[in-house]
Amino acid sequence: MATTLAIDCGGGGLKASVLDEAGTMRARPIRVPTPYPLPPSLFVKTLVDLGGQLPGADRVTVGMPGMLRHGVVVATPHYVTRAGPRTKPDPELIAEWSGFDARTALTDAFGLPVLVLNDAEVHGAGVVAGTGSELVLTLGTGLGCALFDGGALAPHLELSQAPVRWGMSYDTYIGEHERRRLGDGFWSRRVRGVVEGLRPVFHWDRLYLGGGNSRLIRPEQLARMGDDVVVVPNTAGILGGVRAWSISAG
Repeated sequence: MATTLAIDCGGGGLKASVLDEAGTMRARPIRVPTPYPLPPSLFVKTLVDLGGQLPGADRVTVGMPGMLRHGVVVATPHYVTRAGPRTKPDPELIAEWSGFDARTALTDAFGLPVLVLNDAEVHGAGVVAGTGSELVLTLGTGLGCALFDGGALAPHLELSQAPVRWGMSYDTYIGEHERRRLGDGFWSRRVRGVVEGLRPVFHWDRLYLGGGNSRLIRPEQLARMGDDVVVVPNTAGILGGVRAWSISAG
């Protein structure tokens, strides 16, 4: 039975586990803080070290923030900063990450087949039903986004970097920093406003809200979003590591 090492890379932490073909965890997930500054070489080393703490696997799935095309980083929002999310980007790190072939580097480092996708795309692979238009939004350090059509992954949009209000991007408008500043009640209202604003843009059949902060949305605000909006567990970021191989060519 083939096994998959699934690594969910966030702005604040890196989580990993090993899954069987059914998506069942064969080991307790482990987590380490995301180190900063994080050049690509340290990123690769950290992931290999993380995988080394788990049972051996036949392949690797990595979900990371930012725009990726065929495993190559076009842009990543957090890893180009010196000290993590909401700190100043470093020109040298921007240059190092831009065009970095993460899939090839990790394939060489692990000595295994590797799939590298946006983290919201891996998350979505673990929850979508595979019918109609399904949008996945992950709420964590910032906002992740993935769109699926009939279970197939659509081209990635970095919605998180789009302006929304007061000169703020979606990443900052409903990200972790604003949740802490506003409190869960006001933040939940803001999330509902974002959902309603995006509804006429995507016309989804189902919207999934995931990520570590989705569980903090107040029930009364979730109920007002409608029956086509559901909250899904954050563990999907790891569990999607198996299904991701069937929904994308990488």
